[in-house]
Amino acid sequence: MAINWFRAVPKLRHSEPEFIRSHAFSLSFSPTKRAFSGSGRIATALSSSSSSMSYAKELAAAKKAASLAALLCQKVQKALLQSDVHSKSDKSPVTVADYGSQAIVSLVLEREIPCESFSLVAEEDSGDLRKESGQETLERITKLVNDTLANSDFSSVSNLTTEDVLRAIDSGKSEGGSSGQHWVLDPIDGTKGFVRGDQYAIALGLLDEGKVVLGVLACPNLPLASISGNNQHSSYDKVGCLFFATVGTGTYMQPLDGSSLIKVHVSATENPEEASFFESFEAAHSLHDLSSSIAQKLGVKAPPVRIDSQAKYGALSRGDGAIYLRFPHKGYREKIWDHAAGCIVVTEAGGVVADAAGNPLDFSKGKYLDLDTGIIVTNQKLMPLLLKAVKESLDEKVSSL
Repeated sequence: MAINWFRAVPKLRHSEPEFIRSHAFSLSFSPTKRAFSGSGRIATALSSSSSSMSYAKELAAAKKAASLAALLCQKVQKALLQSDVHSKSDKSPVTVADYGSQAIVSLVLEREIPCESFSLVAEEDSGDLRKESGQETLERITKLVNDTLANSDFSSVSNLTTEDVLRAIDSGKSEGGSSGQHWVLDPIDGTKGFVRGDQYAIALGLLDEGKVVLGVLACPNLPLASISGNNQHSSYDKVGCLFFATVGTGTYMQPLDGSSLIKVHVSATENPEEASFFESFEAAHSLHDLSSSIAQKLGVKAPPVRIDSQAKYGALSRGDGAIYLRFPHKGYREKIWDHAAGCIVVTEAGGVVADAAGNPLDFSKGKYLDLDTGIIVTNQKLMPLLLKAVKESLDEKVSSL
């Protein structure tokens, strides 16, 4: 049964985009057939609004791609087998879902937005799958991709060969940069969380002349209710969130099943003692002791909320917490796909994303972010206090060496 994505839409403030206030259009989305039957109408409505809405077609395609990829990932996570988990050369885990998700997103974007200069910067490549030892895994990935497409609006392309899937995965080999448009994808951000059965995200962004102009985060295990405090491990009836934003239009959230749409905003907390903060679940991903020092200087009383992936950005964008701290171990280089989508989701929700020196993140340099020490995210009122605490803690860390 088709679900109207915009049914029971909460009353929106006048600051929200005109296309949402003035168009009672319907975008049908079937969880079983995955039929999108209103993308043309939403694109028309968006395009007629203002120049800031010029990414309507790209947004519609990105939402389709991320939602379908989420379906594939959910299927794999429910029946995860040890044979579905492999190790890359950097010893990080990669699953059949990472590859399948990347193939799905690549295929949907290229089909929905035909372009001779299509560019996708993505995390995975097909190198290991092309080896003899990877043939069985490749066959499984191909079946997963075809099964997902067969139950969607893309059933006409659900007879892909293994070579088709390899080509789709390798469409993500672009280097990005400051010229033209580049899609940026992490097919499963938080693979370790995925393997544990916890949080992960399909994170898809779009760069235009080096700037992030669009972001979609599909978070299949993130509760629709707030995860503030220590509630992230509680029992929730409804999980599965889709966050999306385009430059100048704000950030929105809806359930992955495509129902009610709401606008979200970061926490308005001004008192750091009342703030709660997010950090990476894995200690290997961020220096928890440094985050603890910063929290103490701010007077934060609540314990950290530790979850995997860019789901943190989504949760922060709707005010579940007020601060996100990420301080990787020395020598680690941040990749653009780990932050592009999350960055615009937070900034369009009224937040600020910066490096440890307060500089905005620069996504125009290729696959890597050149930044100072770490990444900090909060609202505009807390940022000056947070920067001060970060500087003091970093100085103390250096002097203790």
